[in-house]
Amino acid sequence: MKPWQNKEWCIPAKENAEFVCAMEDVLDVYKRSYDETHPLICMDESSKQHIKETRQPIPAKPGSVEKYDTEYERNGVSNMFMFFEPLEGKRHVVVTDQRTALDWAHQIRNLVDVEYPRAERITLVMDNLNTHRGASLYKAFAPEEARRILDKLEIHYTPKQGSWLNMAEIELSILSRQCLDRRIPDQETLRMEIAAWQEQRNAIAQPMEWRFTNEDARVKLKKLYPTIQK
Repeated sequence: MKPWQNKEWCIPAKENAEFVCAMEDVLDVYKRSYDETHPLICMDESSKQHIKETRQPIPAKPGSVEKYDTEYERNGVSNMFMFFEPLEGKRHVVVTDQRTALDWAHQIRNLVDVEYPRAERITLVMDNLNTHRGASLYKAFAPEEARRILDKLEIHYTPKQGSWLNMAEIELSILSRQCLDRRIPDQETLRMEIAAWQEQRNAIAQPMEWRFTNEDARVKLKKLYPTIQK
């Protein structure tokens, strides 16, 4: 035994009907073919702590890496909304001050009216955070406007402990590794860095191929499926 070691897991420890129901719903959505009138969008959020240097870093040079001082100054936190269209390999990241219900509502209206104005209906996959609800639209807009936006959406929620099913979370992880793995002093710098990363990634436009299916889940995650009551 190595009691000083621990491991984090992101699936339930035992059978869970709610989990498998939501999981299979999302996996069915991921089987759909591309349709520009019904785009599939995965959405997720994350935050970034801004860190300002108290002393000028020493630049890298041959034989020596860049050096940062251990002291730093916290300079606030920004929120990032990630919208990822896996079948087209395109992503859109928005940086905001907060992550309230109103922030989410305004981003969803922007998704419908600005990013995909020609779509008949948008399939939206996201986690079940309490702000990710139709009710948030009614908090932000008049009832007629809230209803109009909701009528353009087909919403599917990933299960609790099922964040790995959200392709937007995978894309956020890539963003973090490729662009945000260092000290970023302020929101303006964050926006500039993300915009450059987004432009480069979208230029490649590599679709994300999701291979894990319900058939795979019923074998590999068999322990999560309830025993049939007779």
